[in-house]
Amino acid sequence: MGKGGESISDEEWERFLREAEAGSKDAPEEPSARARMVAGRLREETGPPEPWRSHQPPQRRKDKGKGWYVIGLLVALALLVVAVAPGRVVGWFAGEGGESTPLAVESERPDAPPPTEAAARQPTLEQPFRGSPAARWGDGTAALALPEARATGWMSKKQVAQALEESRDFLAESSLDRGVLRGDRPKKAIALINPHQEDVRDFLATAFRSPSRENDPLLLFSRFESTEVRLVGDVVKTRGRITYREGKRGAVEVTTDVTYVYPVVRAEAGSDEVARTIVRREVVMSWDDPAKIVTEPGTFSLVSYKVDTTNGGCDTFTGYLTPEFSAERATSPSGDGPALDPYDRSMSLDERMRKSGEERCGTASRS
Repeated sequence: MGKGGESISDEEWERFLREAEAGSKDAPEEPSARARMVAGRLREETGPPEPWRSHQPPQRRKDKGKGWYVIGLLVALALLVVAVAPGRVVGWFAGEGGESTPLAVESERPDAPPPTEAAARQPTLEQPFRGSPAARWGDGTAALALPEARATGWMSKKQVAQALEESRDFLAESSLDRGVLRGDRPKKAIALINPHQEDVRDFLATAFRSPSRENDPLLLFSRFESTEVRLVGDVVKTRGRITYREGKRGAVEVTTDVTYVYPVVRAEAGSDEVARTIVRREVVMSWDDPAKIVTEPGTFSLVSYKVDTTNGGCDTFTGYLTPEFSAERATSPSGDGPALDPYDRSMSLDERMRKSGEERCGTASRS
């Protein structure tokens, strides 16, 4: 553009080309390809040009330096907020898109609980994990990565890989199987437990016959009473880790620490209030050397099992998870334990249970 906003004339352009070829030191600098395109378009158009971006800029200020100073200050402030509170920034932009961005599988214990900014978003039948950190968790066993197998104890690398696969199968059969979740007896899961482990055999027989605090099937299995509630959709969200080491007598000891999130509604037709039951379960399995321990091929011995449950019933030992909905929560007494975040996996299950008190009903900070 020339002075006063006029386009470069054809005569001036031809003079520029001649002087550029001659190498004149006074030749003007060649405009960019984009500048030439815009100049040609302006010559052809009779009306005002269409803006490249549909935004009318404000009137320019004479003091350009002050504008750049303000922009720089705002950028520095934004970077400071990101550095100090990255979780809060994620919460600002989470929305539907942020909640749908999946997390990578958990490879080590996190150092902090997940952000809580989106907690006010209520779940729906279409989006049962809405407003929950579980919205970004994986589905079922797909979210539970197996560690790399290596020869350990009495097992070869191939045998360890098989033991890890079957350990994850136990998690699927005990906590994710649709029939078991509807209240069926977990026959496939029980078939993976060493039948010669007498104390566990007695525990299982008693737990399903007459459940109690000491003999509660929910320590190992997730079950709902199908006449009371039904699951929403086909997805159970999970997050956790599977690790292993050499145990006693050369056994391969596999530890699973997994949090399961179950969305449910009342069993009555037309029910649409979604509640979530959150179960964190730690199961330690010993794949024993048959030369040293009486066992059956393809079975493990239970070393320990622990559970921490949110909205699954407290002091109600029916053998089923019994979630509460808004009507029950409005009238039920609050727990006598400290408020804890059921999605917080930064503490081990032992630490969490010590903090909440194993014999007390705690209060969940969210569901």
